[in-house]
This record gives sequence, structure tokens and C-alpha cells, in this order.
Amino acid sequence: MSTEQPEDPFRKRPPSEPSSEPPSQSSSGEGRPSGSPYGQPGGAGSPYGGAPPPPGYGDPYGTGPYGDAGGATDPLAGMPPLGSRGRRLVARIIDALLIGIPVGIILGVIGGFDYDDTDTGLWQGSAYTLVYFVYEGLMLSKSGQTVGKRLMKIRVAILQDGAVPAGPPAWIRAVIYQLPSLVPCLGTLFWLLNVLFCTWDKPYRQCLHDKGAKTVVVAVT
Repeated sequence: MSTEQPEDPFRKRPPSEPSSEPPSQSSSGEGRPSGSPYGQPGGAGSPYGGAPPPPGYGDPYGTGPYGDAGGATDPLAGMPPLGSRGRRLVARIIDALLIGIPVGIILGVIGGFDYDDTDTGLWQGSAYTLVYFVYEGLMLSKSGQTVGKRLMKIRVAILQDGAVPAGPPAWIRAVIYQLPSLVPCLGTLFWLLNVLFCTWDKPYRQCLHDKGAKTVVVAVT
């Protein structure tokens, strides 16, 4: 019969005696690998809460018709080239002649060609403005292009996503461009400021009617 006593599992071991039990994993973070301060990449301790880091910011057009997002800091990244000021001016001249010549002939036949009469000139100018307003609103709503813009290979697009400015944006743009000119003197000054605004505006070369409608003029490629 053996006289050895069974080993006491609660016996305090000397510091040099190794333990046969595996280290416990506690919720406080003990026993985690030393390579990552959060335990596992993207774990609960991660600032992203287990989700992948958010994508880079930059391209305001996302993945729309202007191109895909690349996190670029350039606000023009992903867009087609902006329409040049020269093309925009020539497009306006073409549209003005396209509307002005037939409207002038019709009004001249109806009311006479007495351009020295202030009242006659005023109502004829108002009629031209209203016809041009309707023409531009309808054309931009349909395709983003008037006849002049189509010939100059430029178009009006929504700044946010490049879409055709159908509906309110087209009409807001036409209102800001045309109707203030009906106000004597001040309307003419506003119109001049409006059309010149794109010469110093950056980065999108917007006129005031572009800013009001949140549109931009781009080249058709």
C-alpha cells in the first residue's frame, strides 16, 4: 500500500514551477496577441467598429455620367471639360439671332417698324424676352441644349450628377437670365453682371443663372 498523498490541486506552487493550465482569455483584453492593440483587425476596439474604413472623399459626381469616384481632391475630376467662355458667347449670339429675327419681323408687321417710338420699342423688347425665356426653358428641359449650344458642342448639366436639367432647374436658369432685363436700368446692370460672372468664377465658371439653378456648362465629347 502506497504512503504517497494525492497532489493537492490548490497547493501554492513555487514561482519557478510552471502551470499546466492554459492562460485564460478575459474580456478585459488579457491574452490577446501583442501584434494588434485591438486584438483582431477591425474588432470591437477598432475606431470603425468592425466595419472597413470609409472610402476617400473628393469627386462630387460619385459614379455618375461624368466618371467614377477616385477620392480625388480636384473638384473637376471625373467631369468632361468645361464649356469655354468663347463657345458660350457664340451660342448665345446664335440663339439671340434665331429668336430675335423672326420675332422682330412678326412684331414689325403687327405694330409697325417705328423703333423711335419708346412705347413700341418697350413692348417689342418685352415680347422678345418672353419668347426667348420660353424657348430656353423648353430646350434645356428637353436635352440641356439650345440650338446655339448644340452647334457649339456644349450643354447645360446639373452640377451634382451631370443630368439634363429637366423641369425646375431649366426654368430657374431661364428666369434668372432673361426676366430681370424687363426691369429698366437695374435689370440691364444685373444682366451684365450675370453674364460676366463666369469670367472670374472658379472652379466651375458659373454665371449667376448657373448658381441659382445649380448647373454647369460642359463640352460635349
